Amino acid sequence: MSTGEDGTEAVSGTYRFAMGACAPVIRSWGRLETVGSEHLPANGPVLLVGNHDSHWDPVALGVAGLGRRQIRALAKASLWGIRPLAPILNGMGQIPLERGTGDSGALDAAIAQLRGGACVGVFPEGTISRGQELRARSGIGRLALAVPEATLLCAAVSGTVDIVRVPKRPRIRVEFFVPESGGIDPAEEPSALSARCLAELRERAPIAIAGRRRKAAKFRHQAAAMGRSSKD
Repeated sequence: MSTGEDGTEAVSGTYRFAMGACAPVIRSWGRLETVGSEHLPANGPVLLVGNHDSHWDPVALGVAGLGRRQIRALAKASLWGIRPLAPILNGMGQIPLERGTGDSGALDAAIAQLRGGACVGVFPEGTISRGQELRARSGIGRLALAVPEATLLCAAVSGTVDIVRVPKRPRIRVEFFVPESGGIDPAEEPSALSARCLAELRERAPIAIAGRRRKAAKFRHQAAAMGRSSKD
């Protein structure tokens, strides 16, 4: 990771290009509102924790934070199987993660990035919510406790689920905030850290269902079925 003359992290050309290409969707069509960007440090290790309702959430975070930092996200490893996409992801400094396997290699890579002073973006839910309340994964807490000197920051994202619902225009909002429950405590259980961050995120960005009408209805039905089974 390189830095500029003022000590801020140098944003890679690939990352700047990718975010610039997506900016019209997020800023113009999505009418992006960014709140609290001053909380995002311009340098030094940052663990950025966000909620996840839409595949557009990482893009919205990247566009919202571009004036401050390059965000290196943990992303599903299958994306690297798309040939044109793999070199772009690598150029953006993204970290491949095999979901559902306890991928220690991805966590080690993220820890190394953090220790090197990077901003690493993570989603404690592990995947998009699809209208369901998901438990927070402990991996986020493990990252934080491995680099306790990192700044712990949350980013509540809302409105991205409406991006594909043409002609309805979305109102995307990204709020960066310091968790009220506190920063990284080395004595805290990893699962507890992940859970409290997710709880604060969901206070600001309640679960929303992504997709066009038919897909959203499918997710809504599945979420309702899960809710019924959990009560049985």
